[in-house]
Amino acid sequence: MGSAIAAGLVASGHAAPADITVTSPRRATLDSIAAACPGITTDTDNVAALRGTDIIILAVKPWMVQPVLEEAAPRIDFRSQTLVSLAATVSLADIDNILRNYSTRRTVVRAIPNTAMAVGSSMTFICHAPDTPAEGVRPVVDLFNSLGTAAVIPESQLGAAMALCSCGIAYVMRFVRAATEGSVELGLYPDRAKEWFLQTMRGAVELLESTGANPETEIDKVTTPGGLTIRGLNAMEERGFTPAVVNALRASVKQ
Repeated sequence: MGSAIAAGLVASGHAAPADITVTSPRRATLDSIAAACPGITTDTDNVAALRGTDIIILAVKPWMVQPVLEEAAPRIDFRSQTLVSLAATVSLADIDNILRNYSTRRTVVRAIPNTAMAVGSSMTFICHAPDTPAEGVRPVVDLFNSLGTAAVIPESQLGAAMALCSCGIAYVMRFVRAATEGSVELGLYPDRAKEWFLQTMRGAVELLESTGANPETEIDKVTTPGGLTIRGLNAMEERGFTPAVVNALRASVKQ
Protein backbone atom coordinates (compact mmCIF):
# COMPACT_ATOMS: atom_id res chain seq x y z
CA MET A 1 0.00 0.00 0.00
CA GLY A 2 2.85 2.37 0.79
CA SER A 3 4.44 1.94 -2.61
CA ALA A 4 1.06 2.51 -4.30
CA ILE A 5 0.67 5.78 -2.40
CA ALA A 6 4.16 6.90 -3.40
CA ALA A 7 3.55 6.08 -7.05
CA GLY A 8 0.16 7.77 -6.97
CA LEU A 9 1.53 10.96 -5.44
CA VAL A 10 4.14 11.22 -8.16
CA ALA A 11 1.68 10.41 -10.96
CA SER A 12 -0.81 13.00 -9.71
CA GLY A 13 1.86 15.68 -9.37
CA HIS A 14 1.02 16.14 -5.70
CA ALA A 15 4.62 15.48 -4.69
CA ALA A 16 7.96 15.37 -6.44
CA PRO A 17 9.85 12.07 -6.26
CA ALA A 18 12.63 13.77 -4.30
CA ASP A 19 10.13 14.66 -1.56
CA ILE A 20 9.12 11.05 -0.93
CA THR A 21 10.97 8.41 1.05
CA VAL A 22 9.82 4.78 1.21
CA THR A 23 11.25 2.33 3.72
CA SER A 24 11.14 -1.45 3.85
CA PRO A 25 13.27 -4.13 5.47
CA ARG A 26 13.46 -5.87 2.08
CA ARG A 27 15.93 -4.44 -0.38
CA ALA A 28 14.23 -6.24 -3.29
CA THR A 29 11.01 -4.37 -2.51
CA LEU A 30 12.83 -1.06 -2.45
CA ASP A 31 14.60 -1.80 -5.73
CA SER A 32 11.24 -2.51 -7.35
CA ILE A 33 9.78 0.77 -6.06
CA ALA A 34 12.84 2.73 -7.18
CA ALA A 35 12.57 1.24 -10.67
CA ALA A 36 8.87 2.11 -10.91
CA CYS A 37 9.30 5.63 -9.52
CA PRO A 38 12.71 7.05 -10.41
CA GLY A 39 13.88 9.71 -8.00
CA ILE A 40 12.09 8.39 -4.93
CA THR A 41 14.38 7.87 -1.95
CA THR A 42 14.40 4.37 -0.51
CA ASP A 43 15.87 3.21 2.78
CA THR A 44 15.87 0.22 5.09
CA ASP A 45 16.23 2.50 8.12
CA ASN A 46 12.89 3.78 9.41
CA VAL A 47 14.47 6.20 11.87
CA ALA A 48 16.74 7.83 9.28
CA ALA A 49 13.75 8.35 6.97
CA LEU A 50 11.91 10.42 9.60
CA ARG A 51 14.21 13.42 9.35
CA GLY A 52 12.59 16.43 7.68
CA THR A 53 9.30 14.62 7.02
CA ASP A 54 5.96 16.42 7.41
CA ILE A 55 3.69 13.38 7.06
CA ILE A 56 4.68 9.91 8.21
CA ILE A 57 2.54 7.14 6.69
CA LEU A 58 2.61 3.87 8.60
CA ALA A 59 1.75 1.34 5.89
CA VAL A 60 2.34 -1.92 7.71
CA LYS A 61 0.25 -4.92 8.74
CA PRO A 62 -1.68 -4.43 12.01
CA TRP A 63 0.60 -6.73 14.01
CA MET A 64 3.62 -4.67 12.94
CA VAL A 65 2.25 -1.32 14.15
CA GLN A 66 3.50 -1.58 17.72
CA PRO A 67 7.10 -2.65 17.04
CA VAL A 68 7.51 -0.14 14.21
CA LEU A 69 6.05 2.69 16.30
CA GLU A 70 8.14 1.81 19.33
CA GLU A 71 11.23 2.03 17.13
CA ALA A 72 10.22 5.30 15.48
CA ALA A 73 8.39 7.20 18.23
CA PRO A 74 11.48 8.51 20.09
CA ARG A 75 12.61 10.18 16.84
CA ILE A 76 9.25 11.66 15.80
CA ASP A 77 8.77 15.38 16.38
CA PHE A 78 5.07 15.26 17.28
CA ARG A 79 4.87 19.07 17.29
CA SER A 80 5.49 19.29 13.55
CA GLN A 81 5.04 15.79 12.12
CA THR A 82 1.71 14.08 11.45
CA LEU A 83 1.43 10.32 11.83
CA VAL A 84 -0.96 8.49 9.49
CA SER A 85 -1.79 4.82 10.10
CA LEU A 86 -3.22 2.61 7.36
CA ALA A 87 -3.66 -0.40 9.66
CA ALA A 88 -7.33 -1.35 9.29
CA THR A 89 -7.84 -2.96 12.70
CA VAL A 90 -5.68 -0.69 14.86
CA SER A 91 -7.77 2.04 16.50
CA LEU A 92 -6.74 5.54 17.47
CA ALA A 93 -6.94 4.41 21.09
CA ASP A 94 -4.53 1.54 20.33
CA ILE A 95 -2.05 3.97 18.77
CA ASP A 96 -2.50 6.44 21.61
CA ASN A 97 -1.70 3.67 24.09
CA ILE A 98 1.54 2.87 22.25
CA LEU A 99 2.59 6.53 22.10
CA ARG A 100 1.48 7.67 25.56
CA ASN A 101 5.04 7.75 26.89
CA TYR A 102 6.40 9.85 24.02
CA SER A 103 4.16 12.89 23.71
CA THR A 104 1.00 14.37 25.16
CA ARG A 105 0.36 16.51 22.09
CA ARG A 106 0.39 14.74 18.77
CA THR A 107 -1.49 14.56 15.48
CA VAL A 108 -2.45 10.98 14.66
CA VAL A 109 -4.78 10.12 11.79
CA ARG A 110 -6.19 6.87 10.47
CA ALA A 111 -6.61 6.57 6.70
CA ILE A 112 -8.22 3.68 4.86
CA PRO A 113 -7.79 3.88 1.06
CA ASN A 114 -8.52 1.18 -1.50
CA THR A 115 -6.48 -0.29 -4.34
CA ALA A 116 -7.88 2.15 -6.93
CA MET A 117 -5.13 4.50 -5.71
CA ALA A 118 -3.12 2.95 -8.51
CA VAL A 119 -5.29 4.82 -11.03
CA GLY A 120 -6.05 7.90 -8.92
CA SER A 121 -9.57 6.76 -8.05
CA SER A 122 -9.38 5.58 -4.46
CA MET A 123 -12.18 6.18 -1.98
CA THR A 124 -10.24 6.97 1.19
CA PHE A 125 -11.71 7.42 4.67
CA ILE A 126 -9.93 9.52 7.28
CA CYS A 127 -10.64 9.78 10.98
CA HIS A 128 -8.93 11.50 13.88
CA ALA A 129 -9.40 12.31 17.53
CA PRO A 130 -11.93 15.10 18.24
CA ASP A 131 -9.24 17.41 19.61
CA THR A 132 -6.93 17.04 16.61
CA PRO A 133 -6.15 20.48 15.12
CA ALA A 134 -7.56 21.05 11.65
CA GLU A 135 -4.20 22.21 10.34
CA GLY A 136 -2.80 18.77 11.11
CA VAL A 137 -5.53 16.89 9.25
CA ARG A 138 -5.91 19.13 6.19
CA PRO A 139 -2.61 18.11 4.53
CA VAL A 140 -3.56 14.44 4.94
CA VAL A 141 -6.95 15.04 3.31
CA ASP A 142 -5.26 16.93 0.46
CA LEU A 143 -2.78 14.09 0.01
CA PHE A 144 -5.46 11.41 -0.34
CA ASN A 145 -7.67 13.65 -2.48
CA SER A 146 -4.81 13.61 -4.97
CA LEU A 147 -5.25 9.81 -5.11
CA GLY A 148 -9.02 9.93 -5.64
CA THR A 149 -11.58 11.15 -3.13
CA ALA A 150 -11.12 11.48 0.64
CA ALA A 151 -13.85 11.79 3.27
CA VAL A 152 -13.37 12.61 6.95
CA ILE A 153 -15.70 10.51 9.10
CA PRO A 154 -16.04 9.56 12.79
CA GLU A 155 -14.02 6.52 13.77
CA SER A 156 -17.28 4.81 14.80
CA GLN A 157 -18.26 4.69 11.10
CA LEU A 158 -14.92 3.45 9.83
CA GLY A 159 -15.79 -0.26 9.97
CA ALA A 160 -18.88 0.17 7.82
CA ALA A 161 -17.05 2.47 5.41
CA MET A 162 -14.20 -0.03 5.00
CA ALA A 163 -16.69 -2.82 4.29
CA LEU A 164 -18.45 -0.68 1.69
CA CYS A 165 -15.43 0.69 -0.17
CA SER A 166 -12.19 -1.08 0.78
CA CYS A 167 -13.67 -4.58 0.80
CA GLY A 168 -16.37 -3.38 -1.57
CA ILE A 169 -13.98 -2.93 -4.47
CA ALA A 170 -13.43 -6.70 -4.40
CA TYR A 171 -17.20 -7.26 -4.39
CA VAL A 172 -17.54 -5.09 -7.49
CA MET A 173 -14.78 -7.10 -9.16
CA ARG A 174 -16.63 -10.32 -8.34
CA PHE A 175 -19.80 -8.88 -9.90
CA VAL A 176 -17.85 -8.04 -13.06
CA ARG A 177 -16.44 -11.56 -13.17
CA ALA A 178 -19.86 -13.15 -12.67
CA ALA A 179 -21.43 -10.98 -15.37
CA THR A 180 -18.62 -11.85 -17.76
CA GLU A 181 -18.98 -15.58 -17.08
CA GLY A 182 -22.72 -15.41 -17.66
CA SER A 183 -22.20 -13.55 -20.92
CA VAL A 184 -19.74 -16.16 -22.14
CA GLU A 185 -22.34 -18.85 -21.45
CA LEU A 186 -24.75 -16.84 -23.62
CA GLY A 187 -22.25 -16.73 -26.50
CA LEU A 188 -20.17 -13.57 -26.06
CA TYR A 189 -16.38 -13.47 -26.07
CA PRO A 190 -15.04 -12.78 -22.53
CA ASP A 191 -12.85 -9.77 -23.36
CA ARG A 192 -15.62 -8.01 -25.22
CA ALA A 193 -18.19 -8.93 -22.56
CA LYS A 194 -15.99 -7.40 -19.85
CA GLU A 195 -15.36 -4.28 -21.94
CA TRP A 196 -19.06 -3.78 -22.60
CA PHE A 197 -20.08 -4.44 -19.02
CA LEU A 198 -17.50 -2.00 -17.66
CA GLN A 199 -18.94 0.68 -19.94
CA THR A 200 -22.41 -0.20 -18.65
CA MET A 201 -21.14 0.28 -15.09
CA ARG A 202 -19.63 3.65 -16.02
CA GLY A 203 -22.97 4.67 -17.47
CA ALA A 204 -24.80 3.66 -14.29
CA VAL A 205 -22.36 5.69 -12.19
CA GLU A 206 -22.69 8.72 -14.48
CA LEU A 207 -26.48 8.55 -14.30
CA LEU A 208 -26.56 8.41 -10.52
CA GLU A 209 -23.96 11.14 -10.11
CA SER A 210 -25.49 13.52 -12.65
CA THR A 211 -29.11 13.09 -11.55
CA GLY A 212 -28.67 12.42 -7.84
CA ALA A 213 -31.47 9.89 -8.27
CA ASN A 214 -32.15 6.92 -6.06
CA PRO A 215 -30.94 3.74 -7.83
CA GLU A 216 -34.46 2.34 -7.72
CA THR A 217 -35.70 5.31 -9.76
CA GLU A 218 -33.28 4.46 -12.57
CA ILE A 219 -34.19 0.78 -12.30
CA ASP A 220 -37.86 1.64 -12.77
CA LYS A 221 -37.01 3.37 -16.06
CA VAL A 222 -35.80 0.12 -17.63
CA THR A 223 -38.27 -2.35 -16.13
CA THR A 224 -41.37 -2.53 -18.33
CA PRO A 225 -44.29 -4.82 -17.44
CA GLY A 226 -43.57 -8.34 -18.62
CA GLY A 227 -40.13 -7.24 -19.87
CA LEU A 228 -36.76 -8.92 -19.81
CA THR A 229 -35.13 -6.69 -17.19
CA ILE A 230 -37.69 -7.39 -14.48
CA ARG A 231 -37.30 -11.11 -15.15
CA GLY A 232 -33.58 -10.82 -14.60
CA LEU A 233 -33.97 -8.70 -11.46
CA ASN A 234 -36.48 -11.14 -10.00
CA ALA A 235 -34.15 -14.03 -10.79
CA MET A 236 -31.32 -12.24 -8.93
CA GLU A 237 -33.53 -11.65 -5.89
CA GLU A 238 -34.79 -15.24 -5.93
CA ARG A 239 -31.14 -16.29 -5.52
CA GLY A 240 -30.74 -13.82 -2.65
CA PHE A 241 -28.79 -11.04 -4.38
CA THR A 242 -29.63 -8.20 -1.97
CA PRO A 243 -29.30 -10.30 1.22
CA ALA A 244 -25.98 -11.65 -0.10
CA VAL A 245 -24.61 -8.11 -0.54
CA VAL A 246 -25.86 -7.01 2.89
CA ASN A 247 -24.40 -10.13 4.53
CA ALA A 248 -21.07 -9.59 2.79
CA LEU A 249 -20.85 -6.08 4.23
CA ARG A 250 -21.77 -7.34 7.70
CA ALA A 251 -19.14 -10.08 7.47
CA SER A 252 -16.50 -7.51 6.53
CA VAL A 253 -16.92 -5.46 9.67
CA LYS A 254 -14.55 -6.36 12.52
CA GLN A 255 -16.50 -7.83 15.44
